[in-house]
Amino acid sequence: MQGSKGQKMQQKLTEVWDSTQSSQAWNSIFRPGSIFRKGYSDSPRNRSYVIMNSVLYHLHPVKVKRHAVKVSYTLCLGGLSFFLFIVLTVTGIFLMFFYRPTAAQAWDDIYTLQTSVTFGLLVRNMHRWGAHLMVISVFLHMARVFYHGAYKAPREFNWVIGVILLTLTLLLSFTGYLLPWDQLALWAVTVGTNMIGYTPVFGDQVRFVLLGGAEIGTNTLLRWYVLHVLFFPFITVIFMAIHFWRVRKDGGISGPL
Repeated sequence: MQGSKGQKMQQKLTEVWDSTQSSQAWNSIFRPGSIFRKGYSDSPRNRSYVIMNSVLYHLHPVKVKRHAVKVSYTLCLGGLSFFLFIVLTVTGIFLMFFYRPTAAQAWDDIYTLQTSVTFGLLVRNMHRWGAHLMVISVFLHMARVFYHGAYKAPREFNWVIGVILLTLTLLLSFTGYLLPWDQLALWAVTVGTNMIGYTPVFGDQVRFVLLGGAEIGTNTLLRWYVLHVLFFPFITVIFMAIHFWRVRKDGGISGPL
């Protein structure tokens, strides 16, 4: 009797599952080829669908060249750079909860973060050393691409995107270097904006915009803070998406001749 009830319950659950998989709502969520679609079978076509329809899997092609999975060739420098960007994003959000971008409070907030906030010193050091490592990894990644000739056709455009990403990485590092608003930051702002001021035609105007006035002050810190936490990360994410897309569309990772 109990076995019969169990079979009926299992049959009922199977019918509910089948009707759910056949519903319009279910099929609108899971695209063709998904393992959650009714009638899925393990075939090369459906494997391709799984890759193309997945938010994460679509970053990788269905087939990968043998040399592309060798750590000794790429040293995983591109992936390491992206991983460090994620670490910097997470730790940066944590730091934003305890930081106020004003000349009177910036340094006190950094000091409080390091001495009174639980794991504050650890997270700040992760953010600081992660920034240094990202600059190094992006530079080495560019050097590896240049050494292997991976900037040649059809990857010329992606090389330009890489140069832009290297520039954005340096700008992110420099703007973050100023946020503690100590003597090093003040002199860095002074030197950096003075160099920009010598740019022909529009140098003085750009310097005025970056300073937020004629002299260094709270407006300067606020503007560099916005550049560091909003503007440059937003632009970087856009160019990284283009970079990843072009790597795949240009034939994957360039291999040895």
